[in-house]
Order: sequence, then structure tokens, then C-alpha cells
Amino acid sequence: MSQALPYRLIATDLDGTLLRSDQSISQRTRDALAAATAAGAAHIVVTGRGVRWTRHILDDLGYDGLAVCAQGAQVYHAGEHRLLTSVTLDRQLAGVALAKIEAEVGPLYLAASRDGLDGDVLTGPGYAVTGALPSLPFTDASDLWAAPLNKIYIQHPDLSDDQLAEAAQQAAGGFVTVALSGEGIVELLPLGLSKATGLSLAARRLGLKAADTIAFGDMPNDIPMFAWASYGVAMADAHAELKAVADEVTTSNEEDGIAVVLERLLG
Repeated sequence: MSQALPYRLIATDLDGTLLRSDQSISQRTRDALAAATAAGAAHIVVTGRGVRWTRHILDDLGYDGLAVCAQGAQVYHAGEHRLLTSVTLDRQLAGVALAKIEAEVGPLYLAASRDGLDGDVLTGPGYAVTGALPSLPFTDASDLWAAPLNKIYIQHPDLSDDQLAEAAQQAAGGFVTVALSGEGIVELLPLGLSKATGLSLAARRLGLKAADTIAFGDMPNDIPMFAWASYGVAMADAHAELKAVADEVTTSNEEDGIAVVLERLLG
């Protein structure tokens, strides 16, 4: 392995980090990742997206390694198109959590991500879907609970994302993990689950450790991953909470922020 690359594992978030706003990955970033893997490093995508909404990006990259999806709930083998681990939300606890949050802030708009390789995202009345990911609308709340879920998404008619995440944490933090992972994306996850738990599982399968890892991200849901990794790099337009715990701030995802750091490390 090249002496120039001090990390054996490169963990990258997708949206706002590896992907540009048009959902593409620049040639410069592809080349930098290819050079890093040629130097002996492993690349793991670590995303809040479920496998179903991640698979096409990995296939386009020619990526055949492990990916951590659904905020750490799923470890996916891209080369074998196989789910290795999957953690689901306790639906009874999630119902209690929602009731506690709504008791504090009033009615919420809801969506949910179903478990499995082909799990749908269900969206309820009023929920505004960000981006172009396909989803199935539901009107009857019982449909939300009809099959195993890996997360619930919540939105509020008036509160900002930061305010909603804070209120949800205060009201229901003992029942679920609350994650803010993008604009309009506040999630309720299995208690104790994070990108760090999924990444540590995937790394262990590769015989790698936290000390071997450099991580790239842009939102508060990347904070546990930065805490776990040896070195955390936030993108230029990352959330202030992530920048506060980052070891370095690079250029934006539009300006090849990942490549800028990897090229420097590769000398």
C-alpha cells in the first residue's frame, strides 16, 4: 500500500457529500477514489438512504464492496446485491415516540421507509418529499405500520428542521434515535442506531478499525460517524453542528471536496 495514504478505509456520505446536486459523481472524485483503492484503501458508502435508493448509484460507480444504508440499519453487499444485516424499528416504541412528539408540537406529517432490499418509502398527507426518490402515498395511518420499517420521517408545518429535531429528541429520545440528515429530513430510528454502528459492523467484516478510517459528511447524522472515525472531514456547506466536530473542512460537494482531500493524502 502507498505510504502516502494514512487511512485504509474511506467512508463517504452520499447526498451533499459524494453526490453533486444533480445526483452525479464527478470524474475527478471517481478518479481520486479509484487511486485510493488502488493504493490499498477500501471505500464504503455510508448513507441515510435505504438500499433501494442507493443501489443504482453504486451500480453506476461500478462499486462492488459493502455499503451502509438506512442510517446504519442496513449493511449491503453491492457486488452480490445482498443484504448482510438489517435492523428494524420497534413499531410499538415508534408509535409511543410519535405520540410523545405530537403531544409537544402538534400534528406531524409522516413518511416511513420499509425494511428489505426493495422496501418502499411511504408518504402520508402533507409530507413533502425532497429530491426525486420514488415513494408511495398512503392515507390510512394503519398502512404505515403494516410491514417492518427501518425508519419514520417526520415534518412539521411550522418548525424548522433543527427545531423539530430538538423537540423530537427532548420528547422521545428515550424511545428512538432522532437524526437530522438533510433539508426536510428528520428521522426516527431504532434506539442506539447510527451511521457509526453500521460502519463499525461493515469495517469489522473487512478487518478494519476506527483508527484506519477517514470519514466525509455534511449533516448532523454524520456526527456519530465522525466520532467513531480517526479523522472527519466536513464539506464546505455542511451543517454547523458537523463542522464544529470535524477535523477539517474541505470544499463543497460541487467542488470535489472529497477529491481535494484524497489527492493531498495521496501526494
